[in-house]
Amino acid sequence: QVQLVESGGGLVQAGGSLRLSCAASGRTFSRYAMGWFRQAPGKEREFVAADSGSISNTYYRDSVKGRFTISRDNAKNTVYLQMNSLKPEDTAVYYCAVGPGWRTYNYWGQGTQVTVSS
Repeated sequence: QVQLVESGGGLVQAGGSLRLSCAASGRTFSRYAMGWFRQAPGKEREFVAADSGSISNTYYRDSVKGRFTISRDNAKNTVYLQMNSLKPEDTAVYYCAVGPGWRTYNYWGQGTQVTVSS
């Protein structure tokens, strides 16, 4: 059974940093895309960043480019999201996901709350 468990969320002041982790179990995901999404209250879930897998191309939504960095440790089946220069508009529940391509995901974590105060 595939499980994704996020951690590292919390409350931080604007300009601060957080590092999210997502540990995957139940399968080896080195060739799978691993991504991060977020959902703010009253809004739809949106793509944040992805690592494509075997080629390790990375993708970001425009609003986080230069501030967020996605990385992965295949030996640990873990994907990370380093978030710097956080803004109040980054406040959301952050979800990790795994799938066959960076646009397609079929496993999701339970989410971790990130709150950025102004």
